[in-house]
Amino acid sequence: MTTTLLFKIVLVCLLLFIIFNLGRAMIIMVKSDDSVPMSRYLGRRVLVSVLVVIALVVAIGLGWIHPNPTPH
Repeated sequence: MTTTLLFKIVLVCLLLFIIFNLGRAMIIMVKSDDSVPMSRYLGRRVLVSVLVVIALVVAIGLGWIHPNPTPH
């Protein structure tokens, strides 16, 4: 398995984890359940989002992925 493919798989898993945490926060918000604070899941989402951005910057810097040169 190449480094590029492995990086992309990890990136997709992190993005799915972000969506999962956002859904968990929504469920807690709708149910008004005070046993677990909603900020726990939102904080995890923000932390993982920052990790994704850092990972993308590092991957571009190392040449593992190449951004689209023309945005249109």
